[in-house]
This record gives sequence, C-alpha cells and structure tokens, in this order.
Amino acid sequence: MNVFLSVSVALFAGLMFTRIFKAAGLNFPDVTAFLISGLLIGPYGLGRIGIEGLGFVSYESIESVELINTAALGFIAFSIGSEFRLSELKHTGKAAVVIGIFQAVAASIIVALSMVGLHFLLGDGILSLESAIVLGAIASATAPAATLMVVRQYKADGPLTRLLLPIVALDDAVGLVIFSVCFGIAQAIQGGNLDLYSVVVNPILEIIFSIALGALMGYIMTQLEKLFYSNTNRLSMTITFVLMTIALSYLKIPVGRATISFSSLLVCMMLGTVFCNASEFSGDIMARAEKWTAPLNATFFVLSGAALELGVFAHFEYILVGVIYILMRSFGKYMGAGVSSTAMGCDENVRKYLGFTLLPQAGVALGMCNQAMALGEADGSIIRNVTLFGVLIYELFGPLITKHALEKAGEITVKPAEKQSRDRFQSGKGRIGQR
Repeated sequence: MNVFLSVSVALFAGLMFTRIFKAAGLNFPDVTAFLISGLLIGPYGLGRIGIEGLGFVSYESIESVELINTAALGFIAFSIGSEFRLSELKHTGKAAVVIGIFQAVAASIIVALSMVGLHFLLGDGILSLESAIVLGAIASATAPAATLMVVRQYKADGPLTRLLLPIVALDDAVGLVIFSVCFGIAQAIQGGNLDLYSVVVNPILEIIFSIALGALMGYIMTQLEKLFYSNTNRLSMTITFVLMTIALSYLKIPVGRATISFSSLLVCMMLGTVFCNASEFSGDIMARAEKWTAPLNATFFVLSGAALELGVFAHFEYILVGVIYILMRSFGKYMGAGVSSTAMGCDENVRKYLGFTLLPQAGVALGMCNQAMALGEADGSIIRNVTLFGVLIYELFGPLITKHALEKAGEITVKPAEKQSRDRFQSGKGRIGQR
C-alpha cells in the first residue's frame, strides 16, 4: 500500500505544482515544478513527519520505487534515439558528433584541472588527487531527460533543437568512455596498478555491444510490428520491447579478463534509432508513446527531486568544491560548444546558445559517482556529495536556462499544448457567445 500511495502522492504533487506555478505567474518549465515538488515531499520536507506513504520518509523509501526511474529513463532514451533520423542526420550528423565529443572533453578537462588545483590548495585530506580526476570525468555527463522534457513541452524546433538532441544522446557515450578511463587512472594512483582492461577494453566493449543489442532489438521489434494492423497493438509491442531491452541491459558476460556489459541508455537509444528509421509506423507510434509515458516521466522527475540530498549544505568544503565544480563545468560546456560549433560553421544562434542547453545533469552522473564509491569511503563521499550538489543546482535551474536559451534562439514559438487547448476552449466560448 505504501508504495502505491507514495507514487500517487508524488504524481499528484508534481501535477499540482505546475498549476501553482502558473497561478503565481511563474513561467517555469514543468520539469522544474516536478523537481521542486519532489523536494517538498522528500525526506527533508513532508517526509520528516514520518508517515510512510505520505511523502518519502527516507532515501531507502525512494529506492523502493526505483523501478519507475529505471523504466522512465529507458523510455526517455528510446524517445531521444528516435531523433536520429537518417534524413536529418545527413545535415546535422557530422556537426553533432564533433560538437558532442568536443564539449564533453572540454568540460572534463577544465573541471579536472580546477579540481587538481583545489587538491593542492586544500590538501589531500579534503580533496584527493583521485577524487579530482574522477570529478573531472563526471563533469562530461549531461542529463537527456530534462532537456527532452523542455523541448517537448514547448514544442521547440529549429537548427539549435535539431542539433541539441543528437548531441545530448552522444554525450552519454562520450561520458562513459571518459569516466572509465579516468576512473581506471584514479584506481591506478590509489593502488599502483593500471588495469588496461578496465580503462580501455571494457568501456569500448560496452559501447559496441550496447549499440549492437539495441540495433538487434530494434530490428526484431520492427519486423514483429508488421504482423499487427492496429497501432494500439503496435504501441503495446513497442512498450514490451523497451521494457525487455532494459531488462537485457543488466546482463554482464565475462569473456576472459574482459567483461561485456551494457548501458541501458545507449541500448534504448539505439532501439529508438533503428525503429524510427526502419518502421513506417514510427511517427504515429512515437506520438502515442509520448502521451502514454507522460505520467511516468512526471513521476520520474518528482522522485528525482525527492532524492536530491540537501545535507550537502551542512559541509563548507562540499559547498566550496561544489561551487567551483558548477562554475567550471558550465564554462567548459559553454566554451566547448561555442568553439566546436563555430569550427563547424553552425548558425549564429547555435554558437551563442547551445552551451546553455547542455547544463542539466542527473542520472548518468549519479550512476558514475555510485561506481566511484569503489575508491573508498573518504574519496567516494566527497565525489558523491559534490556531484549531488551539482545535480541539485543543475536540475533546478538547468531546465529554466534551457528554456530561456531556446526562446532567445527563436525556437520556442508555439505555445505549450495545454495553453493551445485552453486558448481553443476560450475562443470556442467566444464564438458560442457571439451566436
């Protein structure tokens, strides 16, 4: 009962906060309302009352509904993968690859250098060299979910938007490689042994086999959907395959000294990519899937807000390192996107505003810092808390900044669907009154 009550309270709170923000004249993206509502029903808000189900009394209670987050991320990755249509990639593919790699590497290098500088300034007791290197790697990751939600809500479209979504998708693959290499180096510094399989072989295998698994599942799904004549049944088949693909991504296959593992985000992205390019029904199915997954995505962001750790503000050193991490990562993303988009001859609005849309950071970064706990309690704690501090700030303000950048670029020109519906209703009442 508590699980169902917690989920229903989370979704209810998120939806009501979108109305509260609108009534207060705050033109915030819905994702920001979801995150703030999550904070208020989390362990630092309503959860402090201690009533199970009526808010989240602990982070363990949030983890009890982790299945929803996993499913939501899979469907979000599937949706982003559907943006990789070959007809459009002919125009943006090369630029997306170059910019996606360059901005991720630039952010990682700039943050790593600043963290290493802090290491020498503050001493090994607060920020070790290993932690500094790993934080630099985590800085490369961008959260695709918040960006996609803003684009969908405001029906953004234009050169910036069409370039942004492939870059955000590519960012996870690049970040995975950077993190694996830097994490291996950090372990080598700590233990004096550099494992080339962990640093080079395993991350490359993970990317290759994730793409292969996603492509295979996408091909099978596309062929099976041809057996149905109803788009409702095709949607059911699509949902089945997304969930099945998420499940298969948990596989780990040892091959000698190497390990074949899979990234659920990359696998689901590839599933969506193959589907949208191989299926003639993909357009209608994706539109239906977007409506079906809307409450799932809303719940995901409320739960993400509830999981934000406000306890990091109790430690000055975390705040200091966190502020520098945020500033340097923001600079790296903006500078990297600006330099590479200029080199690729992109539109002026792309050069000016793309960097601002790459700031959100959440799930992928948290997954990385969980893996970094293998460095030990001291290093793992500083890495996790600085990352949580960054996620808190980026998730609350990142969607707002993304929305503002897309507005400045002139790519949010259509009202949100709910506003259009309300306007049509009002105009309909006017016509009835005239009659």
